[in-house]
Amino acid sequence: MSTAVAPKGLEGIVATTSAICWIDGDAGVLSYRGIDIHELAQLSTFEETTYLLWFGKLPNAAELAEFIKHLSAARELNPKIVDFLRGVPADATPMQVLRTAVSLLSIYDADEADCTHDANVRKSFRLTAQIPMIVALFDRIRKRKPPVEADRSLSHAANFLWMLNGEKPSDTATRAFDIALILHADHELNASTFAARVIAATLADIHSAITGAIGALKGPLHGGANEATMRLLYAIDKAGADPVEYVKQMFAEKKKISGFGHRVYHTEDPRATHLRRMSEELGKAAGNTKWFDLSRKIELFVKQEKKLNANVDFYSASTYTTLGIDIDLFTPIFAISRISGWAAHVIEQHDDNRLIRPRADYTGPAYPASYTSIEKR
Repeated sequence: MSTAVAPKGLEGIVATTSAICWIDGDAGVLSYRGIDIHELAQLSTFEETTYLLWFGKLPNAAELAEFIKHLSAARELNPKIVDFLRGVPADATPMQVLRTAVSLLSIYDADEADCTHDANVRKSFRLTAQIPMIVALFDRIRKRKPPVEADRSLSHAANFLWMLNGEKPSDTATRAFDIALILHADHELNASTFAARVIAATLADIHSAITGAIGALKGPLHGGANEATMRLLYAIDKAGADPVEYVKQMFAEKKKISGFGHRVYHTEDPRATHLRRMSEELGKAAGNTKWFDLSRKIELFVKQEKKLNANVDFYSASTYTTLGIDIDLFTPIFAISRISGWAAHVIEQHDDNRLIRPRADYTGPAYPASYTSIEKR
């Protein structure tokens, strides 16, 4: 058995084989099942992309129609879940609520104990439909707004915006959000996906794996960078400051600017390419490009000063804000998209499973260390 020491954070370590996602960090390539993310963002939909992730190929027209029918039919929540959302403390955060609600969903899922391939697919449909409903419903409950019933005639992206805002979204908003969902759908063995696979490898159910993934996503080093980016933009705007001078001062104080650099990409994050354009287009459509303009000035300065590229989080902040989405919903929206990739990885793990059990590089006292009786300590 190999006992080679892995670098801190497992950087550069290949931990499993997978046919789902391929990244070339040097070339700035992200692909799902071999199809470049740029093609998917330009030509596909979230529903079609999810089919691709789960089944390994693009669907034909009949397959896609059937997939959409199953996904829209799954837009329902057990009343006990709604009761839970109504009963959480007023200061509960959306990520706390989502994590707990997904765990609770398993109790009311008829397939909970069945980890076969077909059962995992059925549960994946339900989870993909239920997670955005939970996020939208909780947001309306906490704002004392009446719940909005799901509309099964709408696309996945449009239905979420409808349930969140209580009004039918424009085609521009729907398409922008749909592209955002595609861009965030999967990203190989990021922290949350790896967490999901480790849990699934124990043959735990998919709800347990997704609950663990959401727990990993909740950490600020994984899912919170776009929230930090938007708080920076708010602070600059409130101060009426020049964004470049503001960021210069942050650098002088050794403060980190969220939304730049990436553990994998050594060139521009390909997802940032589309989100930059979307942020600008949405701003123009809304008649207010303030958030895009601030973001662009910061991006150009950081690129020049620190040679760092914007990542997926940087422009998703201004994109979501222009769509009227509250800042503490940014990370839950990440989960709304990433459930498609998480589900694909859990299905793949269960289909060809081996318990994930790495070793640790021991750095404690040398063996054998003597036991000292309590009287002599």
